[in-house]
Amino acid sequence: MSTSKPFFSTAYKPSGESWVWFTSMGLSVGLAMILFLLGMIIYNGLEVFWPKAIARVELRPGSSAGIRGADVFAGEIVKTQTKKVAAVGSTEPPGQEYQLFVGNKEAYGFTFKYIDADQVAAISYPQDLLVAERMEYGRAIFRPVALHQGDDQPAVAATEAAFFPLLEALVEQVNDRRRVIRRIERDQIGAINRQLESIRLDIRAIEAKAAPSPEDESKLREIYPARTAELQQQFATLAAEARALRDRQEVARLDVLTVDGQARSYSIGSLIEFYAPNDLGFLQKLCLFFHRFWAFLSDEPREANTEGGIFPAIFGTFVMTLLMSVAVTPFGVLAAIYLREYATQGPFVRAVRIAVNNLAGVPSIVFGVFGLGFFVYFVGGTIDQLFYRLSLPTPTFGTGGVLWAALTLALMTVPVVIVATEEALSAVSRGTREGSLACGASKWQTIQRIVLPASLPGILTGLILAMARGAGEVAPLMLVGVVKLAPTLPLDTIYPFFHLERKFMHLGFHIYDLGFQSPDSEAAKPMVFATTFLLILLVVCLNLGAILIRNHLRNKYRAATF
Repeated sequence: MSTSKPFFSTAYKPSGESWVWFTSMGLSVGLAMILFLLGMIIYNGLEVFWPKAIARVELRPGSSAGIRGADVFAGEIVKTQTKKVAAVGSTEPPGQEYQLFVGNKEAYGFTFKYIDADQVAAISYPQDLLVAERMEYGRAIFRPVALHQGDDQPAVAATEAAFFPLLEALVEQVNDRRRVIRRIERDQIGAINRQLESIRLDIRAIEAKAAPSPEDESKLREIYPARTAELQQQFATLAAEARALRDRQEVARLDVLTVDGQARSYSIGSLIEFYAPNDLGFLQKLCLFFHRFWAFLSDEPREANTEGGIFPAIFGTFVMTLLMSVAVTPFGVLAAIYLREYATQGPFVRAVRIAVNNLAGVPSIVFGVFGLGFFVYFVGGTIDQLFYRLSLPTPTFGTGGVLWAALTLALMTVPVVIVATEEALSAVSRGTREGSLACGASKWQTIQRIVLPASLPGILTGLILAMARGAGEVAPLMLVGVVKLAPTLPLDTIYPFFHLERKFMHLGFHIYDLGFQSPDSEAAKPMVFATTFLLILLVVCLNLGAILIRNHLRNKYRAATF
């Protein structure tokens, strides 16, 4: 009978196996933290667009929580939480409290209120309560009373069958009229202002000449004054048309009654939409959810950015990230090719690599200060002196803009591209290079046709990392072009179509502005989560596009090696 021990013994433990479990545990914890963070952002961000029920809260008699002495009011129950401290003189532990969105900011002076749960006598959800989105003062919560279409027409009571179809038609009309006013003021009047500015600059150019030609004299005496008078007449006509449309916005009015008994009257022109949240089914709520989400994506901000949409911020972030990618890729790739393929390896090249690696750790605000001093003041100021002298002292390129913001972030992220490109170049096998050279190709032909195509997946990896970092930066952008509200986009239908000198909005700065600069922090909190969700979604979409291209190239050149 053999007495030899088995090869695998329960007493034998491979060296380092405990560390494998330790590293897997660390990975699991990291993934759990990331999923929790993303889940919290997505839930709180999408919750903003779901129509919540409106509660009618009735307080106990003599309660100190009433609004302006009233013992009943309405609002959305935003959250229920345990009070931080107990009542003064009470030995009981802290109880529950509700945070309610009460709306009607112009009536109450605030939009959120905390109510102790023990002060609430009853909570109900009446189906006749309406919520109206407005151009100013946020949402309003009320019961409709009557609709006035004008002095020459009788009022329509809320109890009549024609009330809600008529109200819906009037709100649709004012929204269409608002779009017409916007087109007149921004497009048509804006085009006239640009022509007047062009004439003004032409006159300054002629006046600056030492000896104006007869043609110039004719322009000063006849052509430009006549053209200016014609444009001013067009301006006055369009301004009168816009003013008449604005006056029509104020004709129809809606009489309402708040739950606490206040009678108020709203101009239909101030309303954007209305709905009865307590009377909506699931499918109706879902349709309203998608409608509000689309409006958030496509509209402009209102009410100090706490209402409306964020389309200018999405567009500005997208354009700035693409410009940064276009600027950083050639510089980073060329620098990496020189360091890896041409430079003699020695102390100087090692010092350059150390400097590049250290640049990746420099705080972003330092790059912002450099971009402000070099790009904006020096380069932009020089461009203004050479090509836009007539517009001075108003700067054109000598102030913050999307071009300078993109170049600043390109400078900040170029070390990432250089390091990733060098690693990709070094991964190309020596035999592949020698085979190309043996076939008679020069060194540059080998790099251009063999090394670079095989390195493209690694180069795109560096670009993906650069895009992810650049799209989320805020500090340098505050110095070189980002603003709270940009009236015009960097890209439009006005020649030369792409306006690199314009300031722009950015999702990262929009989050900072909402979270720390908003006059109503409670009202801005849901918008912070919604904007953060969209910033993450935009970065994921940009990176996903680059990843798909990288995978396609990787599969293409992997197949070419067989």
